[in-house]
Amino acid sequence: MQNRTVQTDLVVPVKALPDAKSRLRGVVRPEEHAELVLAVLVDTVTAAAEADGVRRVLVVSSDPAVASVLAAEGFECVPEGRSRGLNEALRHGAALLRQSDRAGQIGALQADLPALRSTDLAEAVKTADGRRAFCADRQTTGTTLLLSAAGGPLDPRFGVGSARAHAASGAIALTESWPSLRCDVDTAEDLAVARDLGLGRRSAELLCAMAACPIDC
Repeated sequence: MQNRTVQTDLVVPVKALPDAKSRLRGVVRPEEHAELVLAVLVDTVTAAAEADGVRRVLVVSSDPAVASVLAAEGFECVPEGRSRGLNEALRHGAALLRQSDRAGQIGALQADLPALRSTDLAEAVKTADGRRAFCADRQTTGTTLLLSAAGGPLDPRFGVGSARAHAASGAIALTESWPSLRCDVDTAEDLAVARDLGLGRRSAELLCAMAACPIDC
């Protein structure tokens, strides 16, 4: 039976826009790259915030454009701490969330899930049931979602082969389908897969408004 007393808060890390999603740079025109990254982020955070079982979504980014866009959409964003890097950003965000709830569950969610469905994320959180767990990407090598045990450390190990690293750290692999939760977007092929699943409103509108849309709209 699910432990319904456990609350789940999520950290979503975002690089500075000039450095974010570098492998998508050839997909759109250079001047449109930042817009695409922001659209994907907003769709991801919007879906996450609407998922049952998710109480709070905290974005960690030191990019002022990211902070401005999220504030306009009503989302929380805090700058990175003194140490840089994806895992350090996640530890920083997790520490801030832990100040508010020592017994809750903290999760790390990737910022590039433009087709994310709230129901898929909610099912993953429900299946984890307060345990340390992770969801691999569709290639099965990366990680799109990492969940701490209730009251436990997040212990992020993102990077090349993160799915194996998280499994080695004791996290349970969540093996159900949840295609929208597994579809992170790094390449044009990934974007096409996300399109087939159904892009979020902001990403879909942006791509279809582009002069040279990289996917069939």
